[in-house]
Amino acid sequence: MKIAIIGLGNIGGSFALSIKANLPEAETYAVDIDAAAIQKAKEQNIIKDGSLDFKEVIPDADLIIFAVYPKLLVQLVSDYAPYLKEGCIITDVTGVKTSIIGDVEPLLPAHADFVFGHPMAGRENRGLEFSSKEVFEGANYLITPTSRNKEENIDYLKKFVKKLGFGTISVITPDFHDEVIGFTSQLAHVIAISLINSDDVARNTKKYTGDSYRDLTRITNINEKLWPELFMMNKDHLVKHIDNFQTQLDKLNHAIQSEDVETMEEMMLESTKRYKDLHNIE
Repeated sequence: MKIAIIGLGNIGGSFALSIKANLPEAETYAVDIDAAAIQKAKEQNIIKDGSLDFKEVIPDADLIIFAVYPKLLVQLVSDYAPYLKEGCIITDVTGVKTSIIGDVEPLLPAHADFVFGHPMAGRENRGLEFSSKEVFEGANYLITPTSRNKEENIDYLKKFVKKLGFGTISVITPDFHDEVIGFTSQLAHVIAISLINSDDVARNTKKYTGDSYRDLTRITNINEKLWPELFMMNKDHLVKHIDNFQTQLDKLNHAIQSEDVETMEEMMLESTKRYKDLHNIE
């Protein structure tokens, strides 16, 4: 089994480390624009070899994992689809699916099967040096099959990510993926960005913060090139979630201004109930 990882950043590197640890029989290769990252991965023995040139890697790959930005993914498939191996399986890690699938599938040759996936794991910091196989252990993994996919290839991807340590593997529609990720991930980032940017920088807030502020703003160490792509490609779902959040924020704001303790208590009891359900707390 020859595996090609396209993009040796945080997630691509984590795949390489996890494959090395859990599938030692696999031969892992990488493609990246950073020759230093490829050299470092080779020196650390987490890949067998790598290249700056797609054509030196992907024609022999049985499984290709695209760990790149959404728009770049489309461009790479467009450029290198003719070089894909007969019967190869392709997957990705992108946080938006409907628009990507619509762009990518028409570019694929009949003999290649792109099973779109999304590992719900990662870190804020960028680069190979922040990769970790542990980040996948017990994490959720989402698969968004289309009518073009072969059932045996969907099953293969399920088994593959299970071997890498992922926990719950969900098979969902691309649109449901975008709707739920728009809420659980993209809205969370919108809120965190807005919170930290609303601070009065003259206050020197870092001298007075506790766990609450640090926890809420952890994800603001954000990739400013990637996330605008995700926001724009999923804007219909995301804007709806922002509106719903604004409704709740306005409700709480009004209750505070009018000293409506009953409404504040009801909202807090409901949030506690939902928190316990989220974390399976009795």
